[in-house]
Amino acid sequence: MRDDIRNLAIIAHVDHGKTTLVDAMLKQSGLFRSNEAVVERMMDSLDLERERGITIMAKNASVHYHNVKINIVDTPGHSDFGGEVERVLKMVDGVMLLVDASEGPLPQTRYVLSKALAQNLPAIVVINKIDRQDARAEEVVSEVFDLFIDLDATEDQIDFPVIYTIARDGVAKRDLADESRDLQPLFDEILKTIPPPSASDGVLQLLVANLDYNEYVGRLAIGRIFAGSVAVGDMISICKLDGSIEKTKVTKLYAFEGLKQQPIDEADAGEIVALAGIDDIYIGETVSAADDPRPLPRITVDEPTIAMIFSVNTSPFSGREGKFVTSRKLRERLDKETLGNVAIRVEGTDSMDSFRVSGRGELQLAILIEMMRREGFEMQVSKPEVIIREENNRRLEPIELAVIDCPETFIGVVTEALGRRRGRMTKMINHGTGRVRMEFEIPSRGLIGFRSEFLTDTKGTGLLNTIFLRWDDWQGIISQRITGALVADRSGRATTYALYNLQERGELFVRPNTEVYEGMLVGENARDVDLDVNVVKEKKLTNMRASTADEAMRLVPFRELSLEQALEFIREDELVEVTPQSIRMRKKILAANQRPKGRMTE
Repeated sequence: MRDDIRNLAIIAHVDHGKTTLVDAMLKQSGLFRSNEAVVERMMDSLDLERERGITIMAKNASVHYHNVKINIVDTPGHSDFGGEVERVLKMVDGVMLLVDASEGPLPQTRYVLSKALAQNLPAIVVINKIDRQDARAEEVVSEVFDLFIDLDATEDQIDFPVIYTIARDGVAKRDLADESRDLQPLFDEILKTIPPPSASDGVLQLLVANLDYNEYVGRLAIGRIFAGSVAVGDMISICKLDGSIEKTKVTKLYAFEGLKQQPIDEADAGEIVALAGIDDIYIGETVSAADDPRPLPRITVDEPTIAMIFSVNTSPFSGREGKFVTSRKLRERLDKETLGNVAIRVEGTDSMDSFRVSGRGELQLAILIEMMRREGFEMQVSKPEVIIREENNRRLEPIELAVIDCPETFIGVVTEALGRRRGRMTKMINHGTGRVRMEFEIPSRGLIGFRSEFLTDTKGTGLLNTIFLRWDDWQGIISQRITGALVADRSGRATTYALYNLQERGELFVRPNTEVYEGMLVGENARDVDLDVNVVKEKKLTNMRASTADEAMRLVPFRELSLEQALEFIREDELVEVTPQSIRMRKKILAANQRPKGRMTE
């Protein structure tokens, strides 16, 4: 056993304060000078993570406390990025389960805890945000205890320690009445509860659980050394996923110190390190001794449930804004994504310029599209569709658990909306605060496009969290969007005059002077049919004086859809065109005279 190291993962539901708590731990460990400028949420290094306030990629850091190095792994809280959590749990010896003192355990709390308990990892339960006005810390502890029992935890696992924190202020308490002013109780509990890594002096075994890239040394394989030791210059074997063995040499070795990777000469069992000099290495492979390679069990992750077709942009505006527009570049980028993201699958289709991309949910695929868009890619993507399985002559589809938190006044409208989408209520809790928590079992198909409708129905006050539950029998046809689209019937620039006369037909998506093309969606029709409209029509001017002066044309503000909203809005016969500067929606068949009329049905 190595008593000078602890390996710990922080797991929780989205927005319960994981990254903020890591910030406080890094600050109080003496990592920064007193006059050093430190940004908030240091671990969220991607631009998208900072913009959205969520963690997307798992990241490593370390702190030192009483001569013990604590390796911390910050994990995503959103269920779509559950593959990151499953990988990370292979590297650690214990977990810190963060739960909001008001919201209590939510779907992702249950998911990440079930994965940790399945690997027999000890847990420290941290009740965060105890300073909230609606905090109910003691009730939440009881709910967490019930969750452990519900997940068939062992007696040792159920006997978990509880720490109360205010992560934003860097305060931890063993009891709510304590006068603690720092995180010392939390650090002490980590040393006491999380076991030191069991170190073996045998043959080198390092499981690759993450990949990184350094401009100077190339690809970095990040993993934990389960046995043996490794040093710079050592000859090693890579035990590939297909069973083959490749030999190579370690050119650089890094350990995590704070937020940085520090070069080291040698590392022993129990340490989390990054190896450089191995170009052809993937997540789940084992680094072992050159003369006696011994592979570790592969990392397994849950299967994808949602798929989309990514294809080359074929619109009349293709190639105007993007740097990468060919199918070869698109395929290379998607293949590169699968190297570091084990939850993504990429398959070919009947067409040479289209690829089927599968993932855990709409958000995961939308994040991938947004990242590619920012890198200069142009593409068009289809409506998300669920993956259907055939087993024993049964047609199975993914069923999700949807947990909804909303004011009591919206119970009827939410229940009706989910009922139309084949949702079935399984639980309802009223805490007596004016808000209700409801749990529904609903097919994944029913949730596609539901989030924006839900926010409208609850006037922005509702919270929706979902997680994959099981595969079950096909639930039947689900009606999707009940409105049609306003489709441009010719190319040109949209005019105020044309838009003014169209706004009675429905809601517009374009502003005056926007370039449009035939087949592009320019609005939502109030009726359940698609309508071809002329948005480039100009007012004809004559030299005859009008008897009344023209009134100023006032347009209703148009609705600018985000990428996620566009993916939710489109039907099966429509696509989202994504370029670095624009998000447009279009019909698959652009020409109006070749397009089938009437509504597309599932």
